[in-house]
Amino acid sequence: MSVKGLVKRKDDFSKWYNDLVAKADLAEHSDVRGCMIIKPYGYAIWEKIKDQLDKMFKATGHQNAYFPLFIPKSYLSKEADHIEGFAKECAVVTHYRLKNSDDGLGVIVDPNAKLEEELIVRPTSETIIWNTYKKWIQSYRDLPILVNQWANVVRWEMRTRLFLRTSEFLWQEGHTAHSTRQEAIDETETMLNVYAKFVEEFMAIPVIKGLKTENERFAGAEKTYCIEALMQDGKALQAGTSHFLGQNFAKAFDVKFADRDGQLNYVWATSWGVSSRLMGALIMTHSDDKGLVLPPKLAPYQVIFVPVYKNEEQLSSISEVVEDLRNQFNERGISSKFDNRDTKRPGEKFAQHEIQGVPVRITIGPKDLEKKSIEIFRRDTLEKQFIKIEESLDFVSKLLDEIQKNLFDKAKNFRDNNITEVENFEDFKTTLENKGGFISAHWDGTDETENKIKDLTKATIRCIPEENNIPGKCVFSGNPSSQRVLFAKAY
Repeated sequence: MSVKGLVKRKDDFSKWYNDLVAKADLAEHSDVRGCMIIKPYGYAIWEKIKDQLDKMFKATGHQNAYFPLFIPKSYLSKEADHIEGFAKECAVVTHYRLKNSDDGLGVIVDPNAKLEEELIVRPTSETIIWNTYKKWIQSYRDLPILVNQWANVVRWEMRTRLFLRTSEFLWQEGHTAHSTRQEAIDETETMLNVYAKFVEEFMAIPVIKGLKTENERFAGAEKTYCIEALMQDGKALQAGTSHFLGQNFAKAFDVKFADRDGQLNYVWATSWGVSSRLMGALIMTHSDDKGLVLPPKLAPYQVIFVPVYKNEEQLSSISEVVEDLRNQFNERGISSKFDNRDTKRPGEKFAQHEIQGVPVRITIGPKDLEKKSIEIFRRDTLEKQFIKIEESLDFVSKLLDEIQKNLFDKAKNFRDNNITEVENFEDFKTTLENKGGFISAHWDGTDETENKIKDLTKATIRCIPEENNIPGKCVFSGNPSSQRVLFAKAY
């Protein structure tokens, strides 16, 4: 059975997603068109994502900094490919003051307060950061620079969907500077592997690593590496990107360094980022018709305790046991919460925690205390069992690991069963229409073929997978192809 008011995935996946975001109390639409309000429970998940990634960034030698929200328009003009890629999405600040209207009914923009140069609300920060790096970098002794920032960015979207595509969203963006090409490429690949490790180990989402085509790569990059994931509706989602920028931004902003021989050279660059659309990936990969399903490593709390009682005396006895268990769990690194609200019945609490995807629910009533046992419910399989209180610490600890693994294995089996090799365009279209998922097919490497397939089917090349050098014939043109690529419809 599905939750009341929550449409089933197979009936309308898009509506199921939108309804789930609302019913799980993750986020809601703002009155500002295209923007969202991330609610406390949703933000707690994002904080888990952020905190873990931050640890991984720092473990690889990166430091956090912060750069301005506003970018002078002239900065974006300096890298032609970059501005072409973002021009249509830029929000522009033109004035700096308001004044009361003559009719006294509100405020208007003061026409005399026009900025000498318009400011762009950052869609990404390469330009302002490389303008800054010009001041920071003089010699090889100043390199490498390994900087990350946690920030919000604005890309003016016409069609929005909570977490997946909004005009303003949260993200991190790493920006590094290096003395050699190889060092920058190594950095790009290192960060892609960090993303892949995080998404697989913490989000329990299997990913495919590879390269974007020239059409799909980041504006201003020489190479874009990516990780691609598959959602339950058979559409792909780009879960992270890492860009080798070459010397493009260094040349645009004239950032040179003196090497050990005193020769001036342009600096080599990378940038890499993931955003709050990871929240969308988390929802669409694991959740079911009963609501959200969260991997334990990212759940705001891994265990919820729900008491069942008739009087204050019973509640007091239950509370004593719960407090002891919570202390034990805490020492083991297991986060928990005691839902002792007297404004909701146990059944209402069960429904709430189920739709919010809490990995483990422990129910304790007076009869359980007599038997010295507790009822344990796991959200991923909806199974219940009774465990002796004295055994619960070890049991729950192992159970959380089991849930984490089960979610990954389930998602991986789904992904693997939905990668289909095709040899001709008719099979390509049939598979795309009837099955979806990733289509593994040969491509002749031309923009013309890539664009034609996209126009005819709405499928794009999601990535050129690593270690895939088996030649064949292009699925569309029949021309020689050096390797298979993965096509899919995507978010």
